[in-house]
Amino acid sequence: MTDDAATTQPFLVMAKPVGPICNLDCGYCYYLGKKALFPHGEPFKMRREVLETYVAKYIAASPGPLVHFVWHGGEPTLAGIDFYRRVVELQARHLPEDWQCLNSLQTNGTLLDDAWGAFLAEHRFLVGLSLDGPPQLHDAGRVDRRGRPTYDRTLRGLRALRAHGIDPDVLCALHAGNARHPLDVYRFFLDLGISWLQFLPVVRRGVDGHVDSWSVSPELMGDFLCTVFDEWVRYDVGRIGIQNFLEPFLVVKGQPANLCVMAETCGRALALEHDGSVYACDHFVDAPHRLGSIVTEDLRDLADAPGQRAFGEAKRDDLPSACRSCDVRHFCHGGCPKDRVASDPNGEPQLNYLCAGYRKFYRHVNPYLTRMGLLALQGHPVTGIADELEAAERHERRLWRTAPRNGPCPCGSGEKYKRCCLPRQRL
Repeated sequence: MTDDAATTQPFLVMAKPVGPICNLDCGYCYYLGKKALFPHGEPFKMRREVLETYVAKYIAASPGPLVHFVWHGGEPTLAGIDFYRRVVELQARHLPEDWQCLNSLQTNGTLLDDAWGAFLAEHRFLVGLSLDGPPQLHDAGRVDRRGRPTYDRTLRGLRALRAHGIDPDVLCALHAGNARHPLDVYRFFLDLGISWLQFLPVVRRGVDGHVDSWSVSPELMGDFLCTVFDEWVRYDVGRIGIQNFLEPFLVVKGQPANLCVMAETCGRALALEHDGSVYACDHFVDAPHRLGSIVTEDLRDLADAPGQRAFGEAKRDDLPSACRSCDVRHFCHGGCPKDRVASDPNGEPQLNYLCAGYRKFYRHVNPYLTRMGLLALQGHPVTGIADELEAAERHERRLWRTAPRNGPCPCGSGEKYKRCCLPRQRL
């Protein structure tokens, strides 16, 4: 890639209007500890002048005509509705003619009420809601600062959004607790009428550098995703969008994935703290990865700085041998750099902790996604795969019901049915 090509790449900013401050104390949160980066007594709220500088510089750095602002946290609703009223005013002031802004808000939902719902609907905010499954699984990890459960408050927030016509995307953190209950979690979201869902595996290291007890194991994650996929592809394709399945479907069709964790390189999703500091990534908000400040520097210059480009290219360049020879590498490209804390069989570092789970998952789903891609190429709806799977199941049942005792076993072993699967009463 030439320097000119690199500097034309779009980038996204994940803005933190209240920094790492949150009204919850989730057991697996990786961001609350970022408070240590700031001095004692820090007022964790983006100042008006920092906000206006950010809005103006981000619009100026955008190729347009759509500029996507992402508001994250901590808990971004702690900034208050008036903060976001100021946001939309500033966007209107700095936006070129015929351009538009799109705002996305990722929230735990506990502070949402009718006023929030009305505001977010009026200004067409996209809303992501963090919800980890049924009450007992959600509340196991997501408690408030006093240790109280939050499920009921999150559902109240969901109702406030829906009352104003907002159908939020749901982000489900996949941790060591809820990952043991794939169908319970998945069917809960179906019953709730969720239309877009993302499972985000939790990998968190303790102060000793080792993966902690909240982290989902590679085996649990792989089993969870495979189990949910089997249910989804058989019954729910077209009914609910699951990012973990639709992103690899893009890859199968020869298109680039939207998720940075699946891309060959990264570094185009920056993090902006409340004080104007810009970091290489939301998962690398630390002193070594601080790029500078929007208060004194150009945002495009920070995004295209040599150090940031090297950070993004290291995702590709530092792959261990096991990744380079992997048959499903094109799906994950080694996954998120933050999770590359294991070693491959040759002892090389930089192997993704979740590698075994990803290998199992991508190998499992590849035939189904390939078939869906062929259906699309032939002009058929991809939902046709559910009909094909149903027909295959009927055919298999028929084979087992009609198999003669002394005939070959339908399992294909070459043995007689009566000496192979009949004693096990498969059907």
